[in-house]
Amino acid sequence: MLQADSVTVVFVLGKYPNVALVVVKELNAILSSKITASSICPRVTYCVLSRVVKVRNTAIKEARDNDGKTRFLVDGFPRKMDQAIKFEEVVVESKFTLYFECSEETLLNRLLKRGESSGRVDDNIESIKKRFQTFKETSYPVIEYYEQKGKAFKVNAEQSKEEVYSDVKKILDGALN
Repeated sequence: MLQADSVTVVFVLGKYPNVALVVVKELNAILSSKITASSICPRVTYCVLSRVVKVRNTAIKEARDNDGKTRFLVDGFPRKMDQAIKFEEVVVESKFTLYFECSEETLLNRLLKRGESSGRVDDNIESIKKRFQTFKETSYPVIEYYEQKGKAFKVNAEQSKEEVYSDVKKILDGALN
């Protein structure tokens, strides 16, 4: 297990198409001195838990040892409690979690709009509503867990990307200094 003082891991969770996702990408580019983009920690959804944790652990160690990277934004993970617990047991305890919060109505509109040009077959009403339900049942308990530990920051993703960016920048400036 990595020592918490040798690396900083921030989880990014939520249902956040368009606005917040753009903000996360901008933060990766603009705040590179504060936090490292998570291209080394790709989103892995359908994988055995031990494999997912092993991949992330190896990627973080390699980035630290080979490139001197010490701060990691892990996007879309953990999606379940067992992933959160296992990651913190095997890799490192997260510093905090950013939770992009948005109403289902807004999300539905954004996802349907994205579906017009994305080519994603799962950007339809039926699939989207199933994803909302899955989020409530499996991912939201992770957010509640970190809230109870005082390690979650909620970001209102209903706002413009500029406002979301400003809110996230304030959180990162305060929490990573």
